[in-house]
Amino acid sequence: MTTALPDSVFGTFDTGDTAWVLISAALVLLMTPGLAFFYGGLCRGKSVLNMMMMSFGAMASVAVVYVLFGFSMSFGNTLTGGDSIGGIFSNPFALFGSDQLTATREVGGTTEVVMWPDTGIPAIAFMAFQLTFAVITVALISGAIAERAKFSTWMVFSVLFVTAVYLPLAHMVWGGGLLSGSADGIAAKMFGTQDGGAAVAPIDFAGGTVVHINAGIAALILAIVIGKRLGFGKTAYRPHNIPFVMLGAALLWFGWFGFNAGSALAADATAAMVWVNTTAAAAAAIIGWLAVEYFRDGHATSVGAASGIVAGLVAITPACGALTPLGSLALGVVAGALSALAIGLKSRFGFDDSLDVVGVHLVSGLWGTVAIGLLAKDTGVFYGHDFKQLAVQTVIALVALAYTAVLTTIIAFALKPLGWRVDREAEAVGIDQAEHAETAYEPV
Repeated sequence: MTTALPDSVFGTFDTGDTAWVLISAALVLLMTPGLAFFYGGLCRGKSVLNMMMMSFGAMASVAVVYVLFGFSMSFGNTLTGGDSIGGIFSNPFALFGSDQLTATREVGGTTEVVMWPDTGIPAIAFMAFQLTFAVITVALISGAIAERAKFSTWMVFSVLFVTAVYLPLAHMVWGGGLLSGSADGIAAKMFGTQDGGAAVAPIDFAGGTVVHINAGIAALILAIVIGKRLGFGKTAYRPHNIPFVMLGAALLWFGWFGFNAGSALAADATAAMVWVNTTAAAAAAIIGWLAVEYFRDGHATSVGAASGIVAGLVAITPACGALTPLGSLALGVVAGALSALAIGLKSRFGFDDSLDVVGVHLVSGLWGTVAIGLLAKDTGVFYGHDFKQLAVQTVIALVALAYTAVLTTIIAFALKPLGWRVDREAEAVGIDQAEHAETAYEPV
């Protein structure tokens, strides 16, 4: 059952802004194959195809879910005027199938389309853009369970995770739910309301909580539930193809301009500022990561440079619309250093986060989200403002972390009867042959 859209959502679109958002959507979609190269290069040669297939599998399953009911579940109430269900999600059936987003009407000889509110773009363009965010979030998680997880169980997980975790969290942050600047949200309860919304609204410009904290803590839960690879702590798991890693990092950086600058939803000065901030943070993070490597290990590595890029991009994602370029440099260099230090925690605590999803996405995602309270030009502590933005950012980050941790734990244990792991022989020989009847490299 679908809900009729009110006349107020129809209007005419700006071709320039629409073109920019559609290009940005394509850039973000490219990030998932880029991630496949990044993760594929980091794992061993006998597991590279499975690792890449987990990203491609996420593209397939999540896109289907998003077209069917995903957009409705995260953003449907914004168009239909319906209520948010507990501030957690919107009615998944209100825009089921997404056909309503293509509706038109004739007004005075002009064709009007369904518009996304307060923008110059059609709602269907916004939906396309948001679909790509859902895809990359799920794909990111896969790096933590590389080389040992069944592809079939991963595919079922991707559907359950995007439905129960990602879509509600996107609604809570961007769809007017509990973690937004809504008058009914947590931030409004902390410091009151102003002009119909929270007096101190949370800032997550492009997905620090929705994407990176979300994926990072989910990765940690799965790594713990599924267990360690054979030989963890005894075997040196070396990247089998570092050029793949560098190529993947390059594609991620390129696509991230759509991720961040595209979130302005217009080809304007804000998008330009975000572009510069994104570049500044990523570049500074390379320096931060390599500095840690140099002083700790005596050399700076290409894998470190590639990982530093990702750490800086992760950190600037929520903050890119609120910081100055100078603030972005500071944010990035700290992110690179923090993540370079954090990746050693898996050995200390004994969990096998295979490709350092926790050390990069969770750590830099938390840093980028919370640091807005310090570095935001208009509300940050370092710019002479009070602690309120910092308090809001911290609470929002912790609530998002807790929500994902609890739901992911439930899903992970619920799927145990399907079997998470391939058998020991398949893992020892190579998961590619066992799961896909293929190998990336033929014996010479």
